[in-house]
Formats: sequence, structure tokens, C-alpha cells
Amino acid sequence: METLLIGAALVLLALLGAPLFAIIGAIAMLSFTGAGIDSSAVIVELYRIGSNPTLVAIPLFTFAGYMLAQSKAPIRLVQLARALFGWIPGGLAIVVLITCAMFTAFTGASGVTIVALGGLLFPMLVNEKYAERFSLGLITTSGSLGLLFPPSLPLILYTVIAKVSIDKLFAAGIIPGVLLVVALALYSVRHGVQMHVPRTPFVLRGVWTAMRNTAWELPLPVLIIGGIYGGYFTATEAAAVTAFYVLIVEVFIYRDLKLFTDIPRVMRESMLLVGAILMIIGTAMGLTNYLVDEEVPMQMFEMTKTFINSPVVFLLLLNLFLIVVGMMMDIFSAIFVVVPLIIPIAAAYGVDPVHLGIIFLANLEIGYLTPPVGLNLFISSLRFDKPVFTVVRSIIPFTLILLLALALITYIPDLSLWLVRVLNVQ
Repeated sequence: METLLIGAALVLLALLGAPLFAIIGAIAMLSFTGAGIDSSAVIVELYRIGSNPTLVAIPLFTFAGYMLAQSKAPIRLVQLARALFGWIPGGLAIVVLITCAMFTAFTGASGVTIVALGGLLFPMLVNEKYAERFSLGLITTSGSLGLLFPPSLPLILYTVIAKVSIDKLFAAGIIPGVLLVVALALYSVRHGVQMHVPRTPFVLRGVWTAMRNTAWELPLPVLIIGGIYGGYFTATEAAAVTAFYVLIVEVFIYRDLKLFTDIPRVMRESMLLVGAILMIIGTAMGLTNYLVDEEVPMQMFEMTKTFINSPVVFLLLLNLFLIVVGMMMDIFSAIFVVVPLIIPIAAAYGVDPVHLGIIFLANLEIGYLTPPVGLNLFISSLRFDKPVFTVVRSIIPFTLILLLALALITYIPDLSLWLVRVLNVQ
């Protein structure tokens, strides 16, 4: 009876808006206490996580992403993408997809993309004669696009929790990420043709001007990916190089940010996110240790095996489960809480942990768009002052395309693992 009352109290606190780390930490400490283990086990786990060298990449990449978000980099990238792809039917929609994917990859948070770029891109699409519903759906969907591309923060966090190589996961996400962008781009081209959307002529001088304006920001993906897989530095070192490079470019070259006024503010805002993530990591991993000690994952596997014998059926049910998780939880919380539980079960069905990571993140991208409580639906509703139901209707065709792409990613493991093998990533 006492346990039920405590559980009900924790659920009530969560509904009233109590911090997630406090709820998870309370559950972890109560669980350890109930098992007769000192509750300091939760803090010990936080210390162990803090000594993980991969963790250093999180604040550095987050800081770099926030600097880009606060500068005029998004405007310059949109101008370049428009100069390159504006001549294609649906070219501006492709510009939106590529710009949002790059932006989300660096910031690691989909809602930030909608808020930061929505005010710029939505009027552009409507003014270019794209249907308002299509434009709304495109930007809402693009908000979570890019989470599979390095140096996405969810990719890094998955490697910390799942204990897999960060280099492997960075390589594994590239082809599935491109698949999602291409699938949506093809639909955008079709819409552009149907709506007779005017195109921007390809002008070499305009392309050259746009490239010159972004000359210092364009090398960033090459610097990160090429540096890591060329063997010049590790993923953690790449984070330090990226943060330093972006700082020099945005403060001293473009002068979009001021060193003594803007940079301290950006550092404060970005580290608030990092601090929240670290608190959740520590408490969630403490709870995970308890669940592992109590063999909860193996009990779940035995229960699952009773009803499911086929890996194909398991992956189908896993996708349905993860979409619901993505709908109900933010991506960081989902990684900390759910990943430790599903990894041993998926391994028992022969699912590679790197492939599982891509499946997991692709599902959560879609979960952000899933009614009734998908986070991006509400962010988009507030940003564009539209009813949530209108936003839901607008994302239906985009979500169906993403689900089809998810099926390919799930059942064709080579989409995730081929590049890992070719690059011989360790």
C-alpha cells in the first residue's frame, strides 16, 4: 500500500511539472533502499558517467550549435541552398529540408529549428505560391529532420548510454538520414510541379556570391566528418575543434556575435541544456543499474519471447512502441530511460546495437510528429499561430513518407551498417 501511495505521489508530481531528473532520482533511490542497497549507488553512477571521455563532446557541440543558431548563419545557408536548388520544381521546399536538417544536426533539438527558422522560411514558402498547408507541414516535419546526422546530440547520448562506438553511430546515421531527406524532397518536387510553383533561375554569379558569403561555414560538415574518418582526430576532439572554429568564425570573421556580450549569454543558454541532460543521465543510469540488477530486461525478454518468435514481428512491435515513446517523452529522456531496457532484448533477437540506435532515433523523429501529444505539433502551433488540428492535418502526408522510410531503415540493416563496414570504423 505504501509503495502505491509513493508511486501515485511521484506521478502527480510529474504531472504538476516536477523536473524529470528529480522524479527519476526519487524512483532510483527508493528502489535501491527497498532492495537494501545504499542510495549512494545513484551518485556513484553519476561519478562514473562523468568520467566518460565521450561526455566532453556534449557541451562543446551544444555550444557550437547555439552559436550558429544565434548568428546569421541560418540566413546565409538558406540563400546558398536557394541559389543551388531554386531552379528545381519544388526547389525552395528542398532548401527548407536541407537547411533544417543541417540546423537540427548542429543544435540537436528539433523545437529550436522550428522556432529559429520558421519565421524566416514559412513566409518564403507561402509567398512563392506553395500551399499553406504544405508549407506548415513541411516546416513542422523538417524540425526533427537531421537528428541522424553527426554531430547530433542524440547520437552522442545514445553512444554513452548504449556503450557503442560514437564513430560507428556517426557513420551509420548518414545514409538513413539522407534517405529521409531524399524521400521528402521527392514529395516536395511533386508538389512543386502540381502547384506550378515559380522557380528561381540558376545564376552562376548568384551561386558564387552565396558560396562566398558562407565560405567559412560550409567547411564545417567536412571538418567534422572528414576529420573523424580521416583519422585526424576523435569525435571528442572534433567537438573541441568545432566549438573553437565556430567561435572564431561568428565572432571575429562574420562579427554576428559580440565576444563580451553575446558569447557569455550563448554559453549560459547552452549550458542550461547540458546541465539538465547531465542530471537526467546520472539519475537515469542509477535507475538503470537497479533494473539490470533485478534482471528486469531479461524478464521482459522472456515475456516477449512467449508471444513473439520472429525478429521481423519484434522489430514491427518495437517501432510501434518507440513511436509512442517519442510521442510521450522528449528524445533525451527517452534515450536515458528506454535504451538500457531495449538493448538486451533487441540483442537477443539478433539486432545490431548500432542498427538499433538508428531505428531508435528515426522512430523518435516521427514520434515528435505523432498526435495527440507530439511535441513539434504544439511548438509549430504556437510558432505559426495555427490550431493544433490544422498542424496535424498538414503533417499527415509527410508522416506517411517517413513511416515508409522507417520500414526500409528497419528491415534493411545495410542502410545503417554498410558505411560502417566500408570505412572500417572501430
